[in-house]
Amino acid sequence: MADAITQDDINKAVWAACDTFRGTVSADIYKDYVLTLLFLKYISDVWQDHYDAYQKQYGDAPDLITELMRSERFVLPAGASFYSLHERRHEPGNGERIDKALHAIEEANIGKLRDVFQDISFNSNKLGEEKQKNDLLRHLLEDFAKPELNMRPSRIGTLDIIGNAYEFLIKNFASDAGRKAGEFYTPPEVSELMAELMDMAEGEEACDPACGSGSLLMKCGRRVQAEHGSKKYALYGQESIGSTWALAKMNMFLHGEDNHRIEWGDTLRNPKLLDGDDTLKHFDVVVANPPFSLDKWGHEAAANDRFGRFRRGLPPRTKADYAFILHMVETMKPRTGRMAVVVPHGVLFRGAAEGVIRRKLIEENLLEAVIGLPEKLFYGTGIPAAILILRKAKSDRNVLFIDASREFRSGKNQNQLTVEGEDSNVRKIVNTYKARVSVPKYAHLATPEEIASNDWNLNIPRYVDTFEEEAEIDLVAVRAERLRLKDELAELERKMDGYLTELGY
Repeated sequence: MADAITQDDINKAVWAACDTFRGTVSADIYKDYVLTLLFLKYISDVWQDHYDAYQKQYGDAPDLITELMRSERFVLPAGASFYSLHERRHEPGNGERIDKALHAIEEANIGKLRDVFQDISFNSNKLGEEKQKNDLLRHLLEDFAKPELNMRPSRIGTLDIIGNAYEFLIKNFASDAGRKAGEFYTPPEVSELMAELMDMAEGEEACDPACGSGSLLMKCGRRVQAEHGSKKYALYGQESIGSTWALAKMNMFLHGEDNHRIEWGDTLRNPKLLDGDDTLKHFDVVVANPPFSLDKWGHEAAANDRFGRFRRGLPPRTKADYAFILHMVETMKPRTGRMAVVVPHGVLFRGAAEGVIRRKLIEENLLEAVIGLPEKLFYGTGIPAAILILRKAKSDRNVLFIDASREFRSGKNQNQLTVEGEDSNVRKIVNTYKARVSVPKYAHLATPEEIASNDWNLNIPRYVDTFEEEAEIDLVAVRAERLRLKDELAELERKMDGYLTELGY
């Protein structure tokens, strides 16, 4: 196709559109506007593409076309398309018109997009006074109207290309805005690793209690599609930040993940993924990259938690790491349940209440593996992290320790795990995890007695010895080489004296 477009083309065009905001609004604010308008542009392109195709086929039957459009995966109300807004971009009131269009789309697709746009307003004073705001939004509409951002399915070919653009922007916003934006972004290589470790099967349910943009959840779902050619699975998530929850809903929508339930709220204070009898819902797969060592997580109410999540111990007031872990443990299904969670290294060895909880999880034979990751993988923090894998029905009582901290692709700002190829960093970790045997200087299968003798400390260097012995120094050879060099130096000095004498010095 002559007019075909690549993922890079879309990514570059969308990133260039962000220039409209730079210097006027901070990245952690304007990301929501750019991503929302990307969403609006895409569904407008899809709708128009399908409408034009029906019109070409049934041009003389407008009622039939209308009926066929009703069977689309979503509804785009009249006057709410990107094109309608672009047409009126020179008129005052761009912000108000965009808001009305979004609310009309939400109402028309209430089952899939309920409350998604309630936290964003293009008519907000955050974008400046009325004239500045109107000019800013006019430029943004013009940016998205460029031919490069024609995202009709007949041109881009697959749905994923726009979903990938979402992830590209999320990654770049995380890099641009630092820690705040990094809260909702898990690097795709880490998501891929966790999805492979969990190996979700057809018919299973997965949950992420701190789901951010939803990318980790979707990676788990794609495993089922890739391995079984099936979309028979369900994705569940909860996210505490309203704008990020909205992003997750839009991301799911764009990826065609219709069998999902993403709740908005604080998982630790108010878990919303419940069964009909007001108990925590259980899942086959539970994954998360929760915020590291979150302060003010709800410690004061945790002792009386109505779900009994903290019966193994009360995590410290200023660190929520074990609060998330304990919540996830309680939501695993009794037979098939397994979980993977990203944690800071302190979780492996900190004492006091955390030490008590850690010991109980090990004694209950829930901990299956500890995987050490390289530093600088995550946006917003340079510290190395680890992945804990827990399972309800383990095959033995041992714990596998993997030290993958030294194998990565180095980057200017962020390091990366390699994914492609049989010898990739991700493949090596997954193969080692599945084999469940010790590998010199890389992995160690520890017995419960060994862990107990280390006072329940899970610090990886205690189990995986990566020390490289230096070669023995041959002192006789060193002395001989020293004498040889000494003689050589003396010979050079004699020659130099001769040259100086000849020159009259």
